[in-house]
Amino acid sequence: MAAFTEGTPCWVDASLPDVEAGKRFYGELFEWTFGESAGPEYGGYTQAFSEGRNVAALAPKPDGRMPTVWNVYLSARDARATAARITDAGGQVIMPPMPVGPYGSIAMAADPGGAVFGLWQPGTHHGFERQNEPFSFCWAEVYTRERDAVDVFYARVFGYVPEDRDDAGVEYRTWSPPGSEPGPDTAVMGRSVITEAFPAAMPAHFLTYFSVQDCDTSVGTVQRLGGRVTADPFDTPYGRIAVVADNQGAAFAMLSETS
Repeated sequence: MAAFTEGTPCWVDASLPDVEAGKRFYGELFEWTFGESAGPEYGGYTQAFSEGRNVAALAPKPDGRMPTVWNVYLSARDARATAARITDAGGQVIMPPMPVGPYGSIAMAADPGGAVFGLWQPGTHHGFERQNEPFSFCWAEVYTRERDAVDVFYARVFGYVPEDRDDAGVEYRTWSPPGSEPGPDTAVMGRSVITEAFPAAMPAHFLTYFSVQDCDTSVGTVQRLGGRVTADPFDTPYGRIAVVADNQGAAFAMLSETS
């Protein structure tokens, strides 16, 4: 399996109050199947598969006060070195790098705007085996109120090359790996700004996107399964998008590409 480029989203997992309920929800919505729950030494982590390839994981929240959320992990060749760059660039290391058995090393951090993300240094677990296909991860973006500080932060930590876009009047930036020509063909992640159009209480956050075959149909399934819609399906140059939350409150987006 090819290694993920430094700073590229390589894995996602959902922290949920009830993993069994999550398995029922995502099993019906995305047709995922699930492996056996890992032992207590791995926090009951449960891998999700699409057509036999791993796409995500569900994990029980160790503390009920923690948010119910989809977490995005960025690839790191050396998690300790990346964590040091995060601190030097004005971010915060929330959980220092620690080994996860033979699978790799994990860390959690926050950028200067407060958006939380993970680092993953691979061992035997490299990350997605399936992505950019129906019912798998296809994109991630950070929402922030601290645009300038965040742009400088990610450039310093990961060397991202930016391209600014103004689609439909929305200020937006995409990031491509260092040394690449910036643009939609190389972009690995996006940055959007939390404006007055959003609720004042909305925190800075990462939004995980999953590819679906028909956005409107999938939104209907989310509602039928007890989830809610926070942004009704809308068309963009990249496809039709909706933002939803599952029946436990974890928010994510769904994208069906324009035919």
